[in-house]
Amino acid sequence: MVADLKDKFLYKELSYKIIGCFYEVYNELGPAHKEQVYHEALKVSFSEKEISFKTNKRLKIIFKGKEVGVYEPDFIIEDKIVVEIKSVLNMPKVFEKQLYYYLRGTDYKVGYLVNFGNEQIDIRRRVYEIARGKPISA
Repeated sequence: MVADLKDKFLYKELSYKIIGCFYEVYNELGPAHKEQVYHEALKVSFSEKEISFKTNKRLKIIFKGKEVGVYEPDFIIEDKIVVEIKSVLNMPKVFEKQLYYYLRGTDYKVGYLVNFGNEQIDIRRRVYEIARGKPISA
């Protein structure tokens, strides 16, 4: 069963590259900067690693086939992965729930919630598989 999960890891290589960028930024800048500083640093790191991205792209939130709102994630990576960045001392559970609902309300399956604001970087990967209608912590 563990082997099956490894084979189904969505966007494996891209995910490793992105996580490498998160660590690169954190190791260089450390904690306690504003989110905008990390946002700009990630833009540099993604560009250097030739990872295509869009910032603050407006995504429609769909409910029963109708647009009910708009979500603007910090990054959309290669039109596959949503990235939300935070710089807070402790990351409240509501940020994870937000990411879950953003994935649920859009066509994206994978999202990263990254907190640069603590003594250790906190990276949370979430997968929403529409076929099953439930989140997967991965």
